[in-house]
Amino acid sequence: MINERYYPLLATLAVCALLYGYGIYEHRAFSDTYVLGNLLTDNAFLIVTAIGMTFVILSGGIDLSVGSMIAFVGVLMAELVGGFGLHPLAAVVIAMIVGTGFGGFMGYLINKFDIQPFIITLAGMFFLRGMCFVINLDSVPISHSFVSDFGSFRIPLPGRGWLSASALVMLAAVIVGIVIAHYTRFGRNVYAIGGDRQSAELLGIPVGRTTVQVYALSGLFSSLAGVVFAFYTASAYPLAAVGVELDAIAAVVIGGTLLTGGMGFVIGTFFGGIIMGVIQTLISFDGSLNSWWTKIMIGALLFGFIVLQRLITRSFSGLRAGAG
Repeated sequence: MINERYYPLLATLAVCALLYGYGIYEHRAFSDTYVLGNLLTDNAFLIVTAIGMTFVILSGGIDLSVGSMIAFVGVLMAELVGGFGLHPLAAVVIAMIVGTGFGGFMGYLINKFDIQPFIITLAGMFFLRGMCFVINLDSVPISHSFVSDFGSFRIPLPGRGWLSASALVMLAAVIVGIVIAHYTRFGRNVYAIGGDRQSAELLGIPVGRTTVQVYALSGLFSSLAGVVFAFYTASAYPLAAVGVELDAIAAVVIGGTLLTGGMGFVIGTFFGGIIMGVIQTLISFDGSLNSWWTKIMIGALLFGFIVLQRLITRSFSGLRAGAG
C-alpha cells in the first residue's frame, strides 16, 4: 500500500505526464528536446523561488515578499555593476547576502512578536518594491561580458535542445533543496513544526531558530531567483516579477505540498513549476487561445489539488481519531 502522504505527489506526476503526453500527441514538435530546454530555462527563476517557498509552507507559514525580492536583487545588481563598477559575481554575493539577511529579519519578527507571517511578509513585499524605485525608476541594462557569457552558455541535448546556465542553476537548486528538506536535521525540524508546532516545542525542537532559518532560506532562494532572472534578461526593472509570489505558491500547491504545512516534497514543487510551464507552452502552440487561459488552467488545477489535500487531511484526522 502507498502511504497517503504520497498521493498529492503522485497526482502531480500524473498530471505532468498527461499534459506533456497530450502536447506530444497534438503537436509533433513538442517531443523535441528544444521544447524541454526552453521549459527549463523559461521557468528557472520561478522554480528556484518556489523551492524557498516550499520550506516556508512546509513550516506552516507564507512569504509574500519573494516577487519583490527578485526585482530588488535585479535593481541592486544593476546599480552595483553599472554604478559602482563591481564584477557581476561580487554583485551576486552582495545581493544574496542582503536577500538572506532580509528573509532572516522577517523570520525574527514573526517569531519574536508572534505576528502572522502574512502580515510581516506583506510589509516586506511593499518595502522591497518601494526600495526598487528608490534605487532606480527605469529599466536598466546589465552590460558586462560575464552576463553575456552566462546568457549564451549552452550544453547540447540530443536533438535540437540545450541546457542553459539558468536551467543548470535551477536544477542545482532543486538538488540542494531536496538534500536540505529530506536529509538534514533542519529539514526534519521544518516538517515537525509544520505538522504540529506545539508538539515540536515539547519535543525540544528549536522552533524559534528554525523559523528564522526558514525565512532566511526563502530569502536566499528568492535572491538567487533574482540573480537568475537578471542574468536571463540582462536587465533590471522595478516592476519585474509582479505576482510571482502567487505563481510560486501555486507551483508549491500543484506540486503536492499541504498548505497547512508538514507534508510535501521539493521534487513535487519542481514538477509543479514544470506543469505551469507546459500549460503556457501548450497554449502558445495552439495559437487560438490568449495567454489568460494559462491562469484559468492553473486555477482549475489549484482547485483540484486543494480538494485532494482536504481529503487527505480528513483521512489523517480520521486515522488519528481511530487510534485515540
